[in-house]
Amino acid sequence: MDFVLSPEQRMIYDYGAKVSQSFDHKYWLENARQNRFPEELWRQTAQDGFVGLMVDQAYGGSGLGLFEMALLIEGMSNHGLPLLMYVVGPTMAMGHINQHGTPEQKSRYLPDAAAGTTMFCFAITEPNAGSNAMRIQSVAKANGERFKLNGSKVFITGVDVCDYAVVVARTTPHDQVKRKTDGFTVFILDLKARGVDYQPINMSVVNPELQFTLYFDDVDLGPEDVLGEVDKGFNILFDLLNPERVTVAAMACGIGRFAIEKAVAYTSERVVFDGPIGAYQGVQHPLAAAKTQVELSSLMLRQAAWQFDRGEAAGAAANMAKYAGAEAGIMAVEAALQAHGGNGFTHEYGLYDLYSMARLLRTAPINRELILNYIGERVLGMPRSY
Repeated sequence: MDFVLSPEQRMIYDYGAKVSQSFDHKYWLENARQNRFPEELWRQTAQDGFVGLMVDQAYGGSGLGLFEMALLIEGMSNHGLPLLMYVVGPTMAMGHINQHGTPEQKSRYLPDAAAGTTMFCFAITEPNAGSNAMRIQSVAKANGERFKLNGSKVFITGVDVCDYAVVVARTTPHDQVKRKTDGFTVFILDLKARGVDYQPINMSVVNPELQFTLYFDDVDLGPEDVLGEVDKGFNILFDLLNPERVTVAAMACGIGRFAIEKAVAYTSERVVFDGPIGAYQGVQHPLAAAKTQVELSSLMLRQAAWQFDRGEAAGAAANMAKYAGAEAGIMAVEAALQAHGGNGFTHEYGLYDLYSMARLLRTAPINRELILNYIGERVLGMPRSY
């Protein structure tokens, strides 16, 4: 792995600094407090060519990989602009279609999505299944060559601003398969189709993207909507899990850096006794330790992205990156809050708002405990715990 970024990669990473000159953290925070999706920022990033980073050039994208997408998300988060839609849309949904879609599906969906004129979300989590994807109950029942989709999904990001969803359903129920990974099919769903409904979920997280419950009532789907092969969707789902973990880690690292930089600036000027409080080791050391963890996590997520783009097994690095990144992000925001004292809890400084976002990433899209289970079993070779 080459630790030196190419000029193109450096440009992508530095884009966050550039775009923040027009859309700064204050803009993000105002939208987050109103649960309003920052459409102006999204349109600008699409116009600048970053929404389609993982889409082939033939379909209007840049033809780049997960490494570059992680750099983009990390760079934007470094400047207080973390957007979950970049994880669920350009990475998971569009990246999935680009890799596994038919030429007809790519031509139909990707050019507009790369241009930012249409948007995608991703739907797998269900109310009664949670982190156990094997137990999802949404069923697309075959009706000749077509399907009728029924069921529901929960905690789906950005449904209100999206046109399409990549949906994971069972085409063979759980109790009728030989292996628990059999019977899954991935569909591209028009969110305006008859039988699709959704309701917002009231969340305490300060975040510009809303979360939704999606409902499916006899939604008609055809073979043209199947992404991959019927009943074999779980095989390609694994291609989504590692990019999701890597990009979430990138976001967490960026949030951590942003919080640390705010704390360094504040404590370098804040005088309480005989000098700036940043001179006190009790203030310095937590920030220095958090900075170290953020940079270590950043290296791990880059390794995972590099392995993924080379077609290598990236599960170990991706899971460790997600775990480390989320923990480092929380550690950094916590240290920054403490360094700000009472000011850290005010609307003016906005740090406590950022804490809710950092804390979310420990639990979502997959919780810390399942990540550690994976590392224990798949990396260390320990007995399965569940």
